[in-house]
Amino acid sequence: MKLGTRGSALALAQARAVAARLRALGADVEIVPMRTEGDRLLEARLATVGGKGLFVREIEEALLEGALDLAVHSLKDLPAELPAGLTLTAYAEREDPRDVLVARSAVDFEGLRAGAVIGTSSPRRRALALALRPDLVVEPIRGNVDTRVRKLESGPWDAVILAAAGLSRLGLKPGHARPLDPAVFVPAVGQGILAVEVRAADRATRAWVDRIDH
Repeated sequence: MKLGTRGSALALAQARAVAARLRALGADVEIVPMRTEGDRLLEARLATVGGKGLFVREIEEALLEGALDLAVHSLKDLPAELPAGLTLTAYAEREDPRDVLVARSAVDFEGLRAGAVIGTSSPRRRALALALRPDLVVEPIRGNVDTRVRKLESGPWDAVILAAAGLSRLGLKPGHARPLDPAVFVPAVGQGILAVEVRAADRATRAWVDRIDH
């Protein structure tokens, strides 16, 4: 089976985790990294160039064409509606769904100075941050998870907000990382969950993938 994924370090780590579970059952799985439109526009604001679908469109097209048999996605990054002919067949056990404040110094969200610059390109995180702390400045920051952690050290941001699950899957442990209370800083729907997408009519692949559903 050909398993499609984006080529970022996080996406590949997630694909390898799913492939390992399938291989443990006896499946023959080949991971196929793909570059999506979202990867090619990493410096653009998502809201202005097409939103979440930019990260999955090419992968879903390859699924529909039969070039791939399955794909692994972060559930929170999928649009609300799937293309006709595709379905989500399995979900991995949810990891930590919280957001994390990664700062340049040992400070929590409440302790950030007035005027501190927070990096995030998520409209949800921006809205929550400013609702809780209207004295902060929120500026966009694009790039993969590991890239954003590196940018924090040299850019204008005092802190960035990232998903705890992404940091965990990459084995990243930034020095000044503090989880945000999910009762106050509400995570995205599906955050921390991996979803496996297949063709609805592909019963052979679905039979394998059904066996790893949590």
